Amino acid sequence: MRTIRGVGAVAAGLAAVVLVAGCSGGGDDGGEAKASSSPSVSPSPSAVPPEPPPAALTAEEKVDALAESEGWLPDEVASAYVAAICATLTDQEESGPGGAVQWLTLDRTDGEHAAVLKAGVPLLCPEWSKTVTEVLGSGVRFYSDGTYRVTGKPGSAEDAIAPGRYRVVGALEDCYWERTSKGGEILDNGFSTSAQDITVTIRASDGQFTARGCGVWKPVE
Repeated sequence: MRTIRGVGAVAAGLAAVVLVAGCSGGGDDGGEAKASSSPSVSPSPSAVPPEPPPAALTAEEKVDALAESEGWLPDEVASAYVAAICATLTDQEESGPGGAVQWLTLDRTDGEHAAVLKAGVPLLCPEWSKTVTEVLGSGVRFYSDGTYRVTGKPGSAEDAIAPGRYRVVGALEDCYWERTSKGGEILDNGFSTSAQDITVTIRASDGQFTARGCGVWKPVE
């Protein structure tokens, strides 16, 4: 019988190809099944709660924060101080016209307290903003009851007043004023039991100016 060489080797090679293909196909199917059994799930954006907006500061907290940042009144609660001044201004005004201005003028608030009032009053009692700005923020000094030495340097001392024209307005009852020489002689004076507007001119040659029961004298420009 005639033998065909190489047929056995070809058959063995075909069988190996079939076996490898079968193993490869089984591996792919198993991989696909495993991947589909545990799909990845991304969280929904709506599932994350939004952060709440920061709470707005109250007026008192704003005053205290500003005072702390500026170094004002380190031993006091700034908002409590401003609130007390607001209440006092209201009480003084109820006692008579111009009472709030006169009290604030006499109070002679120092630098830090004045700064706190100018910043805090518009937040806590804005109805007094104009008064506080007029008395503390204008840089112009007002004068209440008392005796003042006439000097050419305005504001050089608590008991000093510069020459010029000064005016007081309001419901004036029993208002007395006088200009005197350096030796104390009366140069001019006035007494009003009922008035609404009084203007006095203080001269550089005067020695003193005195006022009682008249309220607050403001420089006339």
